[in-house]
Amino acid sequence: MKIAQLAPPWLPVPPTGYGGTELIVHSLTEELVKRGHDVTLFASGDSKTSAKLSSVFEKALGNSGAIKGDALHPLLHYIECFEKAEQFDIIHNHAQYYAMFLADLVKTPVVHGSYSKESTPEEKIHTLKRFRDHNFISISNNQRNDLPELNYVATVYNGIDLSEFPFIKEQGKYLLWFGRITAKKGPVDAIEAANSLGLPLKLVGAIDPIEQEYFDSVVKPLIDGKLITYEGEISVFDKAKVYEGAICTLYPIHWEEPFGLVMAESMASGTPVVAYNRGSVSELVEDGITGFIIRENPASSDGYRISEVGVAGLVAAVKRIGEISREACRKRIEENFTVEKMVDGYEAVYKKLLNPQH
Repeated sequence: MKIAQLAPPWLPVPPTGYGGTELIVHSLTEELVKRGHDVTLFASGDSKTSAKLSSVFEKALGNSGAIKGDALHPLLHYIECFEKAEQFDIIHNHAQYYAMFLADLVKTPVVHGSYSKESTPEEKIHTLKRFRDHNFISISNNQRNDLPELNYVATVYNGIDLSEFPFIKEQGKYLLWFGRITAKKGPVDAIEAANSLGLPLKLVGAIDPIEQEYFDSVVKPLIDGKLITYEGEISVFDKAKVYEGAICTLYPIHWEEPFGLVMAESMASGTPVVAYNRGSVSELVEDGITGFIIRENPASSDGYRISEVGVAGLVAAVKRIGEISREACRKRIEENFTVEKMVDGYEAVYKKLLNPQH
């Protein structure tokens, strides 16, 4: 098949630091090329790929709020792909909303990857409803709950490259919180739990400019540099070491996250996950087998207020973490969330859309 992979223009593919979508696009593209498909990746010029690379911008646009507020930059990127639509059998859009306005203008089938459920603004809801008959792929079944009327053609879970996450049998020595520093991901809950347990906690992740005030006023005052440390943003190549050394990964999210690569990466290393029962958590974590799910969590929607009941659940779960088999964590990922399984799912979708009668 001749396949176009349309990535967002904000970060390179693969990302040098935090960037979940870009990491998935990279893994998908590389595996499709390996399987013999003719793939063109539409991404920034500083991307690295085995596929053909088509770029409007020499470097990724970055996470500048000013640029993100300017629709002209991403539109130039997206139009580059759709002007070449007739060269492809299918276009896989990972860049969410902008491309939906262009999809009906070409004959080539277009499939949209995951859209964000992050307090989706009204104009984005209207856009999704306007194009409800387009082809959508959900990355978890939970993701479908908000807008069940969309034309979902499949659920394909994200997959990770197991070769990047060696399995470590021995339990680590610290608690880990990994992700983008933002209230809805619950870093304060993780800090409160670590303080209650008297266990060291490593906070690892990027801070977007829009989240700097939250970090400075809410999170930073809680970091003592001893029990609670902030490791900053680390490269994708250093992630495995961070997971390997952890007792468990705390995942006290305050929003309906559609997937959560952190959970899969942690379990791939053998490190259990302790999470609030939000979003896709119950589709990734097997409660009592690969970690613990805190179900009695009344986490606030704004994420700024910690959930005292949830934190108590985190504390209780960490005390029982010795009951979890690290081998079971690894097996869970091997059987369900590998790059190979993910690409199997996307290949099946492409074939279904190209041969709807079968």
